[in-house]
Amino acid sequence: MTATDGLTIRPATAEDLAPIAEVFIASRAAAAPAMPPSIHPPHEVHAFYGALDLLAGEREPWVAEDERGIVAFTELKGDWLDDLYVLPEAQGEGIGSALLDLVKTLRPGGFSLWVFETNTPAREFYARHGLVERELTDGSGNEEKAPDIRMEWRGSGVGGSA
Repeated sequence: MTATDGLTIRPATAEDLAPIAEVFIASRAAAAPAMPPSIHPPHEVHAFYGALDLLAGEREPWVAEDERGIVAFTELKGDWLDDLYVLPEAQGEGIGSALLDLVKTLRPGGFSLWVFETNTPAREFYARHGLVERELTDGSGNEEKAPDIRMEWRGSGVGGSA
């Protein structure tokens, strides 16, 4: 667990799953049109996150919270950064950067993520933090069927960016 300037970052608990779903819903809605809208209605998003098995170890969700409550989350699955979302009203405060720094600490050998090609703000954010675009797809492999890009951070021990 880390805490800086009133922000605490910690592993998610079962009580955090509903707020995580709310962060996802609000962030995806606010990111349009740069990011395609979620194809899942809110009740499906809540069902998905509510069913996460935090004990299985397959998924590793972390939350960032301050006096407002949970304002952001990230989720790792193996060497993949599956999610990093910050509430719209908390964006620009360094919370996403703090979560990404945590991910780099947790995966010092590197990790990859997918970002939609049209999501220029996210692509620029990840590039500022040392991730490199490695692969462009036509989107046939994602639910939204929108072109996406695999970005990679190679970590300090693999000869890439640190």
